[in-house]
Amino acid sequence: MGGHSSKFSFCCWHSSRKSSPHDLSDLENGGENGKNALPSFTEFSLDVLMIATEGFSADNIVSEHGEKAPNVVFKGLLENGHWVAVKRFNRSAWPDSRQFLDEAKAVGNLRSERLANLLGCCCEGEQRLLVAEFMPNETLAKHLFHWDSQPMKWAMRLRVAFYLAQAMEYCSSKGRAIYHDLNAYRILFDQDGNPRLSCFGLMKNSRDGKSYSTNLAFTPPEYMRTGRVTSESVVYSFGTMLLDLLSGKHIPPSHALDLIRVKNLSMLMDSCLEGDFSNDDGTELVRLATRCLQYEARERPNAKSLVNSLITIQKETEVPSHVLLGIRHGAATPPQPLVLTTMGEACLRRDLTALHEILQKTGYKDDEGIANELSFQMWTNQMQETLNSKQHGDAAFRAKDFITAIECYTQFNDGGTMVSPTIYARRCLCYLMSDMAQEALGDAMQAQVIYSEWPTAFYLQSVALFTLGMENDAQEALKEATKLEGKRSKN
Repeated sequence: MGGHSSKFSFCCWHSSRKSSPHDLSDLENGGENGKNALPSFTEFSLDVLMIATEGFSADNIVSEHGEKAPNVVFKGLLENGHWVAVKRFNRSAWPDSRQFLDEAKAVGNLRSERLANLLGCCCEGEQRLLVAEFMPNETLAKHLFHWDSQPMKWAMRLRVAFYLAQAMEYCSSKGRAIYHDLNAYRILFDQDGNPRLSCFGLMKNSRDGKSYSTNLAFTPPEYMRTGRVTSESVVYSFGTMLLDLLSGKHIPPSHALDLIRVKNLSMLMDSCLEGDFSNDDGTELVRLATRCLQYEARERPNAKSLVNSLITIQKETEVPSHVLLGIRHGAATPPQPLVLTTMGEACLRRDLTALHEILQKTGYKDDEGIANELSFQMWTNQMQETLNSKQHGDAAFRAKDFITAIECYTQFNDGGTMVSPTIYARRCLCYLMSDMAQEALGDAMQAQVIYSEWPTAFYLQSVALFTLGMENDAQEALKEATKLEGKRSKN
């Protein structure tokens, strides 16, 4: 492994060159002015990484799912003053150190401005760690789904899509077209606000591990059949990313394609983007997403085709990314401590009994102001059956007869005469109580569609996501619920 001195003979790691290169050769090695700006792949000693991460302190965890995840990412500060991201695998993930080292070296040979590049690894004893460039400005999931001060601008969304396509094309050109579990948490923003693709997804989480950790609704159909990831599978996942960028939400491809087929694009597009883009641009991105999400893998475009399609619709190309993103240049967004409410704590514990008590106590007061104003006294005779199904459902819910409550609330929803976010919330909890987490997630998302800033919808999404094992998304939903409840308490 060598002495410590060999670990820190690194030159400048960052080029502040202003550019918007379209040629892969210009992106490689940090661009023509940034040749050799990054060090070559290095085998770090465990001592160095222990010091850098302060003994792998929980305070330095930057991965979305925290220390409960099998593979945790830490922020670390090297002796030379450079920040790194250190991914620590569980002990059984890569039993063969030589196989781990060979895989890491292959990924570590890649160098591009579009990647959060892999700088090195450590495989001392049973330890398996990857060391990558640290990206200080959060993930795409944070900026797109859980923004604080402003929604992501249309020009920035187009840039994210374009830069991601360039990253995919670069990796393909180097024989590394396979990327595992491409999603909004894999896109990171550097100190200039430029989006980069995390190098960690170029390796599996373990030698024999799954390539997709997300819920099955977002998994390429051929992976469901064969269990294998192909370059076309990565393009499918890119299509789901385009849907994220279009809608500002993580919606299942099947639902989005249904909206596209009936030309209901207004329901698909993020309402925060109103007036910020032309219909032609929106239509072009929808068309590209549809091509990427083709059921037959051979009908999807390749990475080069994606780059060529996206380059023609880029906007505000002279505006720096940090300006479009609304962040200070070079500054990281400091993490805000999360103070959970009673409902938030119940969600984190997955205490369904406590959640039942809260929903029962709250009743229907949050339905006030919904478009059809659910004052249940104003129904005509022909609507009496729908009203009865609600009343029977409420009685079953109160009695904790969750199967009957599901049936009654389903009759209410199928009646189509009114919409109630509370009924979707109640049926969601009934599904959770009945071990039907996927159905519960669907109801929690539908409650959000009806009432976009309802904390309860996000709280219940977090519980469903925790149950489905989607820790990243669950934590973000919990943060969003807490933020919305905080806003409500101030009003």
